[in-house]
Amino acid sequence: MKTIFCLGLLLLTALPLTAFAATHRKGKLLHVVSFKFKETATKDDIRKVEEAFHALKTKIPQVQKLVWGTNSSPEKHDKGFTHAWILTFNSDADRDAYLVHPDHKKFGELVGPYLGDVFVVDFWSHE
Repeated sequence: MKTIFCLGLLLLTALPLTAFAATHRKGKLLHVVSFKFKETATKDDIRKVEEAFHALKTKIPQVQKLVWGTNSSPEKHDKGFTHAWILTFNSDADRDAYLVHPDHKKFGELVGPYLGDVFVVDFWSHE
């Protein structure tokens, strides 16, 4: 009985902290995207994808910052992923608006035929 009471008390004290953290975030929301292209994707195909992804910054106002580059790690842990983009958002709502934005959807249609794989990780930066 004492254990159940302690667990309940722990949950009650943790919930407000979780709610506070979700609504009072510091830093920025970073949306990290990495692509592995199909072997059939040509250099021109990849260049078109790079240009189209970079253009999203000018088309979707919720994107605060967009940086990107190609893998240069000597560690050999890239698993074939060659390109990475990091988009910065001020809020979850801004990121969510980006995800459903028509220009983002159009980009997805463009890149789809060339992609072998993609992974996405979102996180709140701690500075």
